[in-house]
Amino acid sequence: MNAKLKRVADLLPRPLDPLRSIKLKLAVLLLASACAGLGVFWIGIGWIPPNTTYIALTVGLLTSQVLAHGVTRPLREMTAAARAMARGDYSTRVRATSKDEVGQLAVAFNQMVGELAAADQQRRELIANVSHELRTPISALQAMLENIVDGVAEPDPATLRTALAQTERLGRLVTELLDISRLDAGVVPLDRELFHVEDLLHEVVAEAEVKAQATGHKVDYLSCSFPENALVRADRARLHHVLSNLVDNATRHSPDGGTVTIVGRREPGRVMIEVADEGPGIPHEERERVFERFTRGARPSGGGTGLGLAIAQWLTQLHDGTIAVVEQPDDLPGCRIRVTLPA
Repeated sequence: MNAKLKRVADLLPRPLDPLRSIKLKLAVLLLASACAGLGVFWIGIGWIPPNTTYIALTVGLLTSQVLAHGVTRPLREMTAAARAMARGDYSTRVRATSKDEVGQLAVAFNQMVGELAAADQQRRELIANVSHELRTPISALQAMLENIVDGVAEPDPATLRTALAQTERLGRLVTELLDISRLDAGVVPLDRELFHVEDLLHEVVAEAEVKAQATGHKVDYLSCSFPENALVRADRARLHHVLSNLVDNATRHSPDGGTVTIVGRREPGRVMIEVADEGPGIPHEERERVFERFTRGARPSGGGTGLGLAIAQWLTQLHDGTIAVVEQPDDLPGCRIRVTLPA
């Protein structure tokens, strides 16, 4: 029904479109309405008082121009603001005091400008942060290769291992940027299946142990068993990405000889996984910001890119779950992050 009405409305004539001013259109509208009313008056009575008619039309036109100013002013402001936005200026806002459709349009316009300004700021920050993140490993690789070519350093296993670590960092950054682009584009197909969380966690811990040995981290992994009925229906690969990121972060932040603890428990309707380390922890005022893009905080050298936790939060929310930093007991150091998923 609505589609039919829309098609009918599109077929109706729009004789005032050539006029370039809304105030002029309102004046023509008022004049046409008055003339139509006078025509009915003339047909019904047979005569029209000329002086009174001219005075009424003149007063009506003047009144319409005065009152139309408040109607058209927000539209002119929106036109000026849109032209400023085309130049990259998102600071202009429209006065939205009226309660009619024009006022609602002004409110929506101001909201749109604010969102575009935030998106533009995020784009600028993204370019700056990506440039910084790429420059660091590229500069390190260039320096090592120049030293090898100039004969200053030998291509021994230690040097090659350092070069490999920088290359892996570059690869990790590119992968995370691709994930972020998929996040923004909304292209996230999930291949859900039913599986035991404990089996997945054993895989994650086994991979983390291999990575820790390769990078020289001396960390112990303590994994508490899950209940037998800890089943979830989720995308196994993407959930693996979340847990692997948390365990890798905990490994990097734990001191040599420290312990990374993975605790899981089953509650009515949900499964919770907690990954804790023995590092410096996260200050309370930064616990919400750690899930923002490129938020790194105080990281050791060779830390992450600041995208891992943002991607982990995104993947968890895709599974209708939550991820958050939880309070640690006062006598325990480090950070504890909890992932909650529907059982």
